[in-house]
Parts: sequence; structure tokens; C-alpha cells
Amino acid sequence: MDRVEDDWWWRFGLATVGNLARAAFRLRFEGAEHIPPSGPALLACNHISVVDAIVVALGPSRLGRTVRFLAAEEFFHRPLVGWGLRRIRQIPIRRGASDWTALEEAATVIRRGALAGIFPEGQVGGGPLQRGRRGAARVALAGHVPVIPAAIWGTQQRWPKTGLLISRPLRVPVAMVFGPSIAPDGDARDQEAVQTLTDRVMEGIGRCLDRARILTAS
Repeated sequence: MDRVEDDWWWRFGLATVGNLARAAFRLRFEGAEHIPPSGPALLACNHISVVDAIVVALGPSRLGRTVRFLAAEEFFHRPLVGWGLRRIRQIPIRRGASDWTALEEAATVIRRGALAGIFPEGQVGGGPLQRGRRGAARVALAGHVPVIPAAIWGTQQRWPKTGLLISRPLRVPVAMVFGPSIAPDGDARDQEAVQTLTDRVMEGIGRCLDRARILTAS
């Protein structure tokens, strides 16, 4: 079980980077009751800023849970970045839809009780929801773990994909919304099942995004 109180490096990150995020953003969370207090699950969120992972992780951390994001394996081989990813126990995954060994390895880690995080869009966008890639659905189906759709809005006002922006307000309003979990149905090698789950997850993220936009405007 991945618990904040059992992970020294994660607690250190919350006390440093987490507090910096709280100082930089006026954070608002909604739907945290959809996050299971224990057990495996896959948290799927939209991606609008390079700092999204930090804010996404702060929601579950309030419930005592860590989030282990799936990250491309090549990042783990970079001197400083790789060291940091290993310390906070992120999950490496090799790129390529046909790499079933990598898929099963990631699914096995989650199945053991991890709350994992993934950005189904695959890259930082400009704001509107992008097309969902099928990796999140494949991992969920391979691990037989529920998917929690989520959305973040506001971080792009401070750090969009073009780079850091310094502007008013000093503390940008940011909303993080979690939606009801989606149960996987089918096999990871069944393309129809994968696409169906992908569509359901992206629809869930879209509903969360609509709500997050409203929260930042209120």
C-alpha cells in the first residue's frame, strides 16, 4: 500500500515542492471522495502545464495517498531526473503500443496497491482537451484496476508549455476535480475494449474539466 506516512521521500517532496505549489496557486479540490483510501487505481488527468503532476498529487496526499506517475523509461536514465524519479518511486514504462512486457510490468506494480497517475493526452496541450491515447486504457485493462478521471485548470496561466509566465494575480486560481471511477471491462489486447474504455475515460475527464473551469472562475 502506498501511503504518504510510509514514504520519506514523498513527505519531503510535499514539504518542499508541495508547499511551493500551495504558495504559487490558490488551490481548490473537488471530488476527493472518489479516490479510494487504499488499493490500486489509475488516476487519469488532462495535461495543460509542466507543473500539473505536482498539483494532481496534492489532492490524494490530503487523504494519505501517494501518486506514482507512469513516466517514459528514458527519463529514468537521465542523471538528475532519473535519480529523482527513482527516489519517489515513479513507474517506468517503455514507449510503444506493442510492448506487452512493459505494459504488464506497469500493470503489475499498480495491481500491488499503487495509486498511479497518467496523462492520457500524452503531452502538454494548450488548454482544450486533446485526443486521448490508448495507453491508459491498456494499463487499466491489463491490471484490472479502476480508472479515476480527473481534470486540472489554471496551471497554464502560470506555466504553459511555452514557459514560465510572471503576471498578476500572484496566486493563480487552480481547480482540481476528481470524477467517479470507471471499471475496466475487457482485455488489454482487444482493440475495441481498449477504445471503448479510452472514450469513457476521456468523456469523464471532459466533465471534470468543465467543472474545474467553473471553479476557477467563481
